Amino acid sequence: MIKMPPIEKIPEAYTAIEDHRIKIFNNYAIVKSSNCKKEYLIKWNNNIYYSTDNSTYWQGYIGYPVIALLMLQNKLSLNKEITKYFSSINWNKLNKNNKRDYKKSLEDVLSNIKLKEKEIIYKEIDKVYQEIKLLDIELTRKKNINELKLIIFSGNIIKYKTRRSFICGIII
Repeated sequence: MIKMPPIEKIPEAYTAIEDHRIKIFNNYAIVKSSNCKKEYLIKWNNNIYYSTDNSTYWQGYIGYPVIALLMLQNKLSLNKEITKYFSSINWNKLNKNNKRDYKKSLEDVLSNIKLKEKEIIYKEIDKVYQEIKLLDIELTRKKNINELKLIIFSGNIIKYKTRRSFICGIII
């Protein structure tokens, strides 16, 4: 992966899961935003992911919709004892009110939680963040992700072939 997301995107993923805003199909998913005014499309083919959420598409790091999907795909840990703390949160409104200070938004959400419980929550969030660092996935802006074909050459070099171009990479 090229860039790490802000760690506070993990609780946003918990909310999407807890509020049942994710519908998963064969090789794509639809995720509703926290205010339910937008829907994000996520497609995947092997370990290549495409998503229309702003973080993934424009910022180049996995946004909360992709994080939530990866949790439901068992590629990231999902502790249901933690997700319950993040039910029915309008992150869109909260982040807007806090001028995109995601840390402040998370602090607001957890403000009425006992210190011992907060420590457990933060520990779990950090655990997932460390797992994200180790993820073996790639992001693409190519919507026709299902046309990507994985071809392995000489054991070390991989190429993803689309109709028009090759994307090359080296396996380390």
